[in-house]
Amino acid sequence: MERVNDTFLLIGRLLMAALFLVSGVPKLLGLISRDGAFGGSYAGFLQAVTNSGLPYPEVWALVGVAIEVLVPIALILGVFPRISALLLIAFVVVATALAHRFWQFPDAAAYRGQLNHFLKNIAIIGGMLYYFVTGPGAFSLAGRSVGSGAAVPARA
Repeated sequence: MERVNDTFLLIGRLLMAALFLVSGVPKLLGLISRDGAFGGSYAGFLQAVTNSGLPYPEVWALVGVAIEVLVPIALILGVFPRISALLLIAFVVVATALAHRFWQFPDAAAYRGQLNHFLKNIAIIGGMLYYFVTGPGAFSLAGRSVGSGAAVPARA
């Protein structure tokens, strides 16, 4: 049973990391190239951060890209599980608060779309809370296993 649990913990980490990497890697490539196919991805993200009213939007955009790329790599490797979980929770909370204010959309379709994004982000936070508590499992560089099917709190 331990192998099954560890396997599912690994699959969960990979799926969660994929969600962030699919969004973060094009932004990173756009930041590096500033032109070409990915240039618009970072530029659009920077514009969205600027429009949000946050001070120092260039800094926040860089922090956002770093979190979306580096933390999922830590997630895949299973290193620093508690720190990784907290960083992704913070990122998702901020992104949700800035970009998915469904209550501000009078149009029913836009309202439902933003509500779906909001609820998806709440579910991501829930998944990260599980990761915070259970840790990465045996298939990780951290080397912590889940014994007898019972979750053992992760160490940062």
